[in-house]
This record gives sequence, structure tokens and C-alpha cells, in this order.
Amino acid sequence: MAELKKAADRPAEPPARSVRVVVLALMITMLLAMLDNLIVGTAMPTIVGDLGGLEHLSWVVTAYTLATAASTPIWGKLGDLYGRKGIFLTSIVVFLIGSVLSGMAQDMGQLIGFRAVQGLGAGGLMVGVMAILGDLVPPRERGRYQGMMAGVMAFAMIGGPLVGGAITDHLGWRWSFYINLPLGAVALAMVTVVLHLPRKERSKARIDYLGAALLTVGITAIVLVTTWGGSEYAWDSAVIMELIALGVASLVGFVFVETKAAEPIMPLHIFRNRNFSLMSVVGFMAGFVMFGAVLFLPLYQQTVQGASATNSGLLLLPMLLAMMIVSLVAGRVTTSTGKYKIFPILGSVLMIAGLFLLATMDAGTTRFTSGVYMAVLGAGMGFLMQITMLVAQNSVELKDMGVASSATTLFRTLGSSFGVAIMGALFTGRVQDEMAARGGGGATEQSAQLDASSLAKLPDAVREAYEYAVASGTHIAFLVGGSVAVVALVAALFVKEVPLRGMAGPDAPEDGDGTAPKGRAAAMESQAV
Repeated sequence: MAELKKAADRPAEPPARSVRVVVLALMITMLLAMLDNLIVGTAMPTIVGDLGGLEHLSWVVTAYTLATAASTPIWGKLGDLYGRKGIFLTSIVVFLIGSVLSGMAQDMGQLIGFRAVQGLGAGGLMVGVMAILGDLVPPRERGRYQGMMAGVMAFAMIGGPLVGGAITDHLGWRWSFYINLPLGAVALAMVTVVLHLPRKERSKARIDYLGAALLTVGITAIVLVTTWGGSEYAWDSAVIMELIALGVASLVGFVFVETKAAEPIMPLHIFRNRNFSLMSVVGFMAGFVMFGAVLFLPLYQQTVQGASATNSGLLLLPMLLAMMIVSLVAGRVTTSTGKYKIFPILGSVLMIAGLFLLATMDAGTTRFTSGVYMAVLGAGMGFLMQITMLVAQNSVELKDMGVASSATTLFRTLGSSFGVAIMGALFTGRVQDEMAARGGGGATEQSAQLDASSLAKLPDAVREAYEYAVASGTHIAFLVGGSVAVVALVAALFVKEVPLRGMAGPDAPEDGDGTAPKGRAAAMESQAV
């Protein structure tokens, strides 16, 4: 009877047209979060020229990344406690305030501080989108929206640098921040008007401040280690060692506090579910690989294949199109069949194959060949990017939808930080070694960071040495990436296919071993009667 009452109390499935309007508003918000760094990255040389402070340049990105990563789990938990709509709207407002302040910055210190404010808001944007979608659309139907999400991601990666360049050239760098305002206003208006979620009784539980503080310190230390290690400081330097110790101590303390808290910021019981834990691993590896690929592929094509830096977003088109198409197909199949286990396995296999193919590229590889290799990697990512979130959300109760979404997003973010750091360190080391071995080491102290204009000024022999060095650096980076990605395949093989919940079914997740909990079958059978 309790199960029947729970099922009866669930909201009726909203009309498809209403859901599509809400999803459109969510996709606009998602675009805000994804476009920002890509647009700002293109404007950075102009910003430095205007504000100065070149020595603090990296902090413009680091402050945003730190604030986003640290606030992600907190936004997710607040949504679970106090209702998603209000918390989501708040995150949009904070992001827009940070955007306005960043555009008004008068020096690099102000810009870094205001970017941190912007990052705090950004931490709630992606989590809010995923958690609200999880509330509105049952997992069985959610697959049909995967193509939209992949399309937004592809558009942001291709259009971000192009839009950023056009805005900076014609309107000035401040508009790379102000451009968020019209998009944000549309998102705010649409979400306010069309998003209707069941009224949530305000939780009287005390916020887990200590757990939030420990998690924030731990995440901050991890991101700083991956950002500074091998660039600002040597990996064995005292600063990096202290950050590692601080991060480990904070996370150990966080785990202890979460076992005692009445309302933990990230309930550890969600990790007892096998599928959720496995999808966290797969998501981490997907982030590791994807952002490493996005970083090094344009560099390889510009340096070795002579492509124009102006159209750098277009260089990733084979990978992004394949990702979008495959994600759409996987979503449709998941919706029609309810089956999904094959997709993480296929995605992991294709991801590994794509990385090892990319590792074979050298100075003589044609653009067509590299495009095919990128398409293989993109297809693998298409199978993984949204399925990880879908399975993770299907593995928890509705009351934990926010923390599940934020945890999955956080692991992907941390994976990207580790991927960029590790693959970047290997790439830079190999390039510098090859330049030194070929007599070009004196060309620049930062030979792994030459841009197209600097490269054109080098003597032919040095330029050829650099092209070879970049190809060699790309080889080692992708080779290691492919080896690490095997972990994702192993995790995917152990995923247990649990039926995706429908709107009418009870909201309890499967047990820790992946099986349906006792009572679900009986409840569903009673509903059928």
C-alpha cells in the first residue's frame, strides 16, 4: 500500500510540448556555461594587452575553474533540500552578476575575483540542468534529449572561439562577458514562466557546513595540483606536495564527517550502488580523454598540418559531429528499448581505439586521416557523455537527484583537470626533449607553446624540428590517454542493466548489487491491475 501511495503521489507526466519548451530553456542555460570559457579564452590576449598583469593570466581561468568545481556539489545538495527551481534561478543570477562585474573589471586582480563569482554561479548551471531534467523526464524517455545536449556541446566548442574572436575584434573584450546577459535574460524568463515543479517542503535540516568546507578545500587542492603541477611549480616541489597532503587530509576528513552528518552534502550511501560508482569512474575517464583531445588536436593540426588558428573550432568538427550523431542514436535506442549497457562498453572500446589511432599520427598524416581518427574518438564519446548521467540518475532515489547529478558532473570535471595536467605534462616534456635532441632547443624557452606567428619566423630546420616534436608529443599524450581509458572499459563491463524507471513507477533505486529492490515488482504489478 505504501508503494501504491508513493506512486499515486508522483506528479503526472507533463505534456510533451511543455517538456520541450522547458528543455529549450535548459539548453540555453547549458550553452551559457559551455560558451563562457571558450569565448573568454579567445579574448585573453586582448584582455592582457588592456589590463596588464600577464604574470597572473592563468588565474583568470583557474579562479573560474576552482569556483565551479568547488560549488558544484553544494548547488546539487541545496536543490535537493530547498527545491530545484529557486536554486537554479539563483545560480543563473550569480553567474550573470559575475559576468557584469568581469566586464567592468579595471585591473587583473578585479577580473580574477569577479571570474570566481562567475564560476560560483556556473557550478549550479550544469547541475541544475541535469537535475531538473531528471525530475521532469523519466530515465526511459530521457534518451531522446541526449542529441540536443550533444548538439549544444558541439555548437559551443565550434562556435565559442569564432564568436569570441568576432566579439573581441568588433565590440571589445568586455563584451565577451556582457554577451552572457541577453542569453541569461532569456533563460531566466523562460525558466521562471514555463518550469513548473512540484512544490517542495522546505527542509528543516541543518546544512552540512563542515562537510561543504572540507569538500571545497579538497577539491581546490586537487585542481591547484593539476593546474600548477609541471608549469608553475615542479611536481616534486614543496608547494605541490603540501597541496597534495592538504587535499588528501581534507577528503579523508570529509568522508568521516559525512558518515556523522544528519543531512550530508554528498550522501555516501549513493556510492554503495554499483552502477552509480561505476558510472562515476567512466565519467571521470571520459572527461580525462575529451578535454585532453580538445586541447592537443587543434595544436597538432595548426602546427604540423598548417591549419589556420582562426578556425580552430572547425578543426574538431569530425569528432564533434560524430559525438552528436552517435549520442542522438544511442538516446533514441535507449528510449525505444530501455537497454543501455552496451553503450558504455561500445563507447569505451571506440574511445580507446580512437586514442590509439590518434597516437599513430606523425608529421606526414593527412587531414582526412586525422579527421577519421577523430570521428572514431567522437563516436566513443557520444556513447558515453550522456549515458553516464542517465545511469547515475537512474541509480538513486528522486530525493538524491541533485547530489547524483552534481557528483557525476564533479567527477567529469576532475577528470578533465587530471587529463589536461597529465597529458599536458607528457606532451610538453616530449616536445622539449625532441627540440633539444634536434638542435632546436634554443629557439624558445617554452618550445611547447609556440603560436603560429612565432612558428613562421623560425628557420626552416628549426620549424621542421618543432613540427616533428609536436607530432611526437601528441603521440605520447594520446598513447597514455588510450592506456588510461582502458579503466573505463573495465568499469563498463561490470555495469548491471537495471530497467530504466518510467514516470509511473516508484522512485526507489536498485539495491547496491544493481537489482530492483523488494516490493518494486509487486507495486508495479498492482498498478497494472
